[in-house]
Amino acid sequence: MSWDFFVPVCVGDLVKTGGINQYVVQDVVSPKQLPSHLSKFKAALRSQGPLCILEHFDTGYSVLQHFNSVELAAKEDALDLLVQVVSGLAATLPAFFVSTSVSAAERKEKLNAVKMSVYLLCKLTETLESDSYRQSIITAPGKGGKKGKGGGEGLLQWDSEREKVLHALIQLLQLDIRSLWNLSLVEEEFISCVTCCCYKLLENPTIGHVKSKPTRDCIIHLLGILIKKYNHLLGASVKVIQLLQHFDQLSSVFAQAVFVWSTEYGLRAIIGEVIREIGQKSSEELAREGSGVKAFASFVSELGALVPELIIPNISVLITHLEGESNTMRVAVCEVLGEILVRVLCGDGLDESGKADRDRFFDTLQEHLHDTHSHVRARVLQVYTRIVNSKALPLGRYSEVMELAVGRLMDKSINVVKSAIQLLGAFIAHNPYSCKLSSADLKKPLEKETAKLRELKEKLEGKAPVAVIKASELWAAMEPELLVTVRTELEPTSNAEKEQEEEEGEDEDNGDVEEDKEEEDDRATAVKIAQYLRVNKYRNAVRLCVRAHSCFPESEMFASLSTLNPETLMYTLALIFKGSDDDSAELSQNLPPTPQKEGEKEGEDGEMKKQEMLVQYLKDTETFALQVERAISVINSMLYWKTTSVVQEAVQFCVTVCEFSVANSVSGVRKMLPLVWSTDAAIKDAVVQAYKRLYLNPQGDNIRTKAHTLVDSLSELMVDASLGTIQCLEEIVQEFFGSASNLQSTVVQVLWERFTGKRETSPLHRRASVLLLGMAARAEREVVLSNLDTLCSVALGEKVTEDFLLARDTIITICSITDHVRQSKGAPFRLPQDHQLFTCLTQALAEGVVMEDPYWQGFMEQAVRLIYFLAESPDQLCSRLLQRSARLLMDQITEGGEVNKDASQIQDGSQESNEQGEQVNCVCLAQLLALCGCVAFWQVSHLERSVSAELRRRRGEKEEREEKEKGPSSKAKQQSANESAMEEELGLIGASAEDTEAELIRKICETELLAEENLLSAFLPLLVRVCSSPGRYSHPQLTTAACLALSQYMMISPSVCEENIRLMFTVLERSTFPVVRANAIIALGDLTVRFPNILEPWTQNLYARLSDEVPSVRQTAVTVLTQLVLKDVLKVKGQVSEVAVLLIDPEPHITSLALNFFNELASKDNAIYNLLPDIISRLSDPERGMTCEDFNTIMKQLFSYITKERQTESLVEKLCQRFRTARTERQWCDLAVSLSLLSMCERGFKRLQECWECYSDKLTEPGVYQPLLSITAKLRRGAKPQFKAQVDEFEKRLTAVHTRGLENVESPEMDEENPKEGGSTEKTVMRTPLATRGRTRSKRGQAKPSASSRGEESFVTPRKSRKSKKPVITFSSDEEVEDEEDAVMSENETPKVTTPIARTSRRARLRN
Repeated sequence: MSWDFFVPVCVGDLVKTGGINQYVVQDVVSPKQLPSHLSKFKAALRSQGPLCILEHFDTGYSVLQHFNSVELAAKEDALDLLVQVVSGLAATLPAFFVSTSVSAAERKEKLNAVKMSVYLLCKLTETLESDSYRQSIITAPGKGGKKGKGGGEGLLQWDSEREKVLHALIQLLQLDIRSLWNLSLVEEEFISCVTCCCYKLLENPTIGHVKSKPTRDCIIHLLGILIKKYNHLLGASVKVIQLLQHFDQLSSVFAQAVFVWSTEYGLRAIIGEVIREIGQKSSEELAREGSGVKAFASFVSELGALVPELIIPNISVLITHLEGESNTMRVAVCEVLGEILVRVLCGDGLDESGKADRDRFFDTLQEHLHDTHSHVRARVLQVYTRIVNSKALPLGRYSEVMELAVGRLMDKSINVVKSAIQLLGAFIAHNPYSCKLSSADLKKPLEKETAKLRELKEKLEGKAPVAVIKASELWAAMEPELLVTVRTELEPTSNAEKEQEEEEGEDEDNGDVEEDKEEEDDRATAVKIAQYLRVNKYRNAVRLCVRAHSCFPESEMFASLSTLNPETLMYTLALIFKGSDDDSAELSQNLPPTPQKEGEKEGEDGEMKKQEMLVQYLKDTETFALQVERAISVINSMLYWKTTSVVQEAVQFCVTVCEFSVANSVSGVRKMLPLVWSTDAAIKDAVVQAYKRLYLNPQGDNIRTKAHTLVDSLSELMVDASLGTIQCLEEIVQEFFGSASNLQSTVVQVLWERFTGKRETSPLHRRASVLLLGMAARAEREVVLSNLDTLCSVALGEKVTEDFLLARDTIITICSITDHVRQSKGAPFRLPQDHQLFTCLTQALAEGVVMEDPYWQGFMEQAVRLIYFLAESPDQLCSRLLQRSARLLMDQITEGGEVNKDASQIQDGSQESNEQGEQVNCVCLAQLLALCGCVAFWQVSHLERSVSAELRRRRGEKEEREEKEKGPSSKAKQQSANESAMEEELGLIGASAEDTEAELIRKICETELLAEENLLSAFLPLLVRVCSSPGRYSHPQLTTAACLALSQYMMISPSVCEENIRLMFTVLERSTFPVVRANAIIALGDLTVRFPNILEPWTQNLYARLSDEVPSVRQTAVTVLTQLVLKDVLKVKGQVSEVAVLLIDPEPHITSLALNFFNELASKDNAIYNLLPDIISRLSDPERGMTCEDFNTIMKQLFSYITKERQTESLVEKLCQRFRTARTERQWCDLAVSLSLLSMCERGFKRLQECWECYSDKLTEPGVYQPLLSITAKLRRGAKPQFKAQVDEFEKRLTAVHTRGLENVESPEMDEENPKEGGSTEKTVMRTPLATRGRTRSKRGQAKPSASSRGEESFVTPRKSRKSKKPVITFSSDEEVEDEEDAVMSENETPKVTTPIARTSRRARLRN
């Protein structure tokens, strides 16, 4: 063979004349002739084997050249032939390589065959891939229809044939075919031919799908072979980067590929190359290539999850992206760090370098918990969640990271908040501390152990050993200074200098010298010299040494001093100080005490370390407990957020803390209970599932154990629970008892055992058991109805007076059976009056009247309610009950020494109050009055509900009987004659009948309930007497009960209400007891609903309680008024400004109630918009004295509800017009601030310009100029050029007027105006009231004087004030301002306006 095949760059190059011995295609076969040539090719393959490609290359080339016009069958045949050729070469080459007698011609022949076959196969594969992708795009829209015949079949076959091509190439390239080339250097074009084919296949959008996994794996292994054997490492890394920039779907594919290459093929360098390429991309470049950034980030993140240990050497390159602008790359890097920390840098076996890297990575992650982008913060929190769940977080970082997580709960981003909640849940689930203890429980153990540690330290400090330093080391340190001292002492000096030195040293060493003289031997002197040297008294040591030679001339120690010079003296001192072993042992006797034995020392050190570790553990536990408590309080508040996903996460967190028995965890579980009424199905389902998981799926070995566990957990939840909590719990427990469960009967049995006392339990759990039985009865009535006698005997029997709480809860349980009765259409279920239940109840109620039990009141209210629900003729039963109670009270009076006083006198109320005050126990009288009021209330309710319903039922039955008596034939004839007329007539008849029944009930209430022969009427004068004479009846409980009972009497009829309404409002205004004022507000709210026309003139007196000095009264007032206003019972007027003042109330709960009021009011069309002008007028009134800061705070909240452009435009005009009528600088400033708080739009700005004349003369005031200037700054942001020019022009105009006014302040015109303005301002200041009684009027407006100083005086209706009426600033556009004086209580000043409240439509009310 004389020619060589060179892999061309372009397909067309093969038909061009090449160089010497270069193969050129001679015959390009036409499409029509291709089938015959392919047949010859096939025959040659069978006869000659794979080397037939040398002769039939042109045929394969022709298929490529005419691909678009060649039939599908020819393409498939060509592909199949080329696959067989490559596979044949892969099969024959191993034997060829083993052969020793191979000529150059044979090698060239094999090489050309390899290159030709691989080239054709790769190029044909690329072409088929492109055609397949094109066909998929064409056929994709035709879903459900048939694909094109040619394209559809080709596409289907190509998906299966692609793997065969790749397997053939892998088999061939796995062989060592490099030996076919000279010097084993494979040409780059050949490698590129194969790699380009692989990369072309990777560009397929479906390559990442599951169905493409075999193809994907083949490509990865083929590229791995090329990288390992054919030096494609650099090319592969570059190509990975290029493809990631353009194809997002390849991120996971290449992550898997790099993982395979680095592990199975040992090509770890590929990771470094790719990571380095990504790390070198600048922040600006990544910002430009949006899609590339996502692919890079996804690739890095997935690669980090696969081989984190191999990324550590290159992590420094990636960390640079944490400072870049791409938040996507920052997220990816943080995720990689998280994987490294979880899977590599974890555990206790790390070396110092590993620990340093770990700490550095944790510091980096903590920094990005405060990243500027919310997505990064959220993902970092998720990374920490994975770290905590994997138990890879060092103990020392728990407190720090948890504190950061709690801080993220306040984040503005919802995703960050959810991630923070998840992280805190993981902390609690995997914490190494004891969560069951609260911080309060840990305080005492911590103090105890800290004190113990302090004692240990003090003990060890007393025995602390001196640091042992060798004498030779000490001598070396002191030798230079000592030599100077020696020379100084030995130098000859004048007599005067000697005397001076002796005088200087006399005081410090005279005593020492005296002692020296007393020394008996030279050893003692030597010890003394050594001590001098140790305490740095060098002069004394030298002098003593010199004198010692004369004292002890025969001593060996001082023998060298016979010749006195610095050298001999230093030698002697060194000998004495360092000495021999014996001397040093003797010297040590005069040193401080030696340390203890080594064993004792180690024992004490070990004990110290253990104590320190214990104290540190307790400190960490306390810190953790404090953070958990803080997190629980914050997350509990999120249970009522509007974002469903956050609420779901908060519910899940509450479940987690409860499951791990964290202290105070029940608070969150109880707080989320009302969410069972949520309108959001997802939230309701989350709460129901949470309670099922916590309480209704108990663990145990048998059914009875499970039942006990369930009852225990539910009872614990109900202990000290509020009424609202119990009502919510009913919904969940009722669902449990309503579902089919084998636990139900056992649970009911356990509950009865606890209630009856068969199983010993606490009183709290006993009450919980009976309440749970009531919840079960709502699902299955017989649970209670069949055991009514048991309930009566156990809780309402002889011992009822010992536990009124158990009796109350038992009555609540019995009441649960009446729900079924009220829902049924049949005859009402009632028990006879002589039933055991009512016998027990009346006896307990009557006896309780003369007892002073604080729980009797609650029992009484429930008992009277039950009587009216279940008893036949409950009015007769209650009448006898009142007589019996009054008689018992009279008997008590008689026993106290009073005679000639019987029950009738009490009922007449004829006895003198001063005498009665001495005779009656105030608590007992209060209980009797409370019973009267409760009976009156339920009597009215009984008439309007039960009696009225029974009348309707009987009328319905009567009509049904009449219909049956008429017969079907006559009825059919009547319907056919005039069906519509009959229906209308029947409707009128029904309405007339209902009106007749309602009139009957009203007449009974008006004339019979308080008739003289009715017992209720006997107590009304007494109630009025007690309420109108607080000086004589000053007992708090008596006053409270009388006030509440009077309000219940007023519910009976309009006449009673009108007679006592003035007294009721007097009590509301003047009572010294906050509880009385709060009760009065609630009662008057109910009366407003029942008799709106009577209460309407007194509305302003209700609003006045919003400025009460007691927070509980203000809270009650805002709650009642919120209900009345939102239910359209009260007309929304300017008094709403009093509610607005509560937005700055010092009590957070009241502030939240006021905020909720406006949130709900904002849902009504234009409600706040219509009220705003009047609210501004009232709040900016100088007589209110509100500070600018408070006004701004209120207005900022109110203006946040103005979102419509038309409303903004209208308010701009209204506020600008008010500048004309405003007379004080403060009002100008308030109006300007209000304008600046509006979300100004282009139309609003135009209206502001049109009203220039209204405020231009006020611009000299900075308080007007600055807010208006801030409007222009807001409008300029993001404005169009044309509009921006208008804003700039308006700003210049503002500034010019403001400046001109300041410069021309002395002008005649201004001098004329200033006196007027100054006078007005002065008057305004004089009118501003001062705060009195220690209350700040700026917080809640003007308060009404209380009656705390009236003492024993009775409530007297105040006379009209004689003070001159202060001038009030009014605005032309305001609504008519109602008189705001004190509640008018005298007859001639009682509001007489009784404007009927018509129930108009919502839109009409808002429009008016």
